[in-house]
Amino acid sequence: MKVIASQVRKGNILEIEGKLYSVLIAESFHPGKGTPTTQIDMRRLSDGVKISNRYKTTEQVERAFVEDRDFSYLYQDGEGFTFMNTENYEQLVVSPDVVGDAAPYLQEGMVVRLSIFEDQAVGIVLPQRVTLEVVETEPTTKGQTASSSYKPAVLSNGVRTSVPPHIGPGTRIVVLTEDGSYVERAKD
Repeated sequence: MKVIASQVRKGNILEIEGKLYSVLIAESFHPGKGTPTTQIDMRRLSDGVKISNRYKTTEQVERAFVEDRDFSYLYQDGEGFTFMNTENYEQLVVSPDVVGDAAPYLQEGMVVRLSIFEDQAVGIVLPQRVTLEVVETEPTTKGQTASSSYKPAVLSNGVRTSVPPHIGPGTRIVVLTEDGSYVERAKD
């Protein structure tokens, strides 16, 4: 299926010269002069080689026909990450290469969207936001204003982020799974 380059998103699977690639980053650039372009960083699924291509934003690329299905995350072991199909309860083991940067955000029971190509998972899309607990942060320095300064923190999944000064250890916060950035204090 042909799509224009500016519609490509992280997690999409592209087919280039007969090989499948998972999109890691897709950024569009609109310079003041010249042609707008889309920079796409990809990983070849067959051997894990990373490549980077630049396209005109209106140029067409081939999106591979993959089936996107919802799966519930169960657990991780030596073989990989085990997910369960929410419709027929079949289990699927996904390699750590496919899960990649999403691994720290996986929580038991979390529903994710897996891209399936020939009965193999080739891509994963997490929920946009997750709730995690702050386990470590620096104490607030007297005189810091809440509006301008953030302080480093470590979350329960081991990811480092920045939080406002009023957030302390034990506080549950909402973060974006795309980059681990703080969104808000959890409302539970």
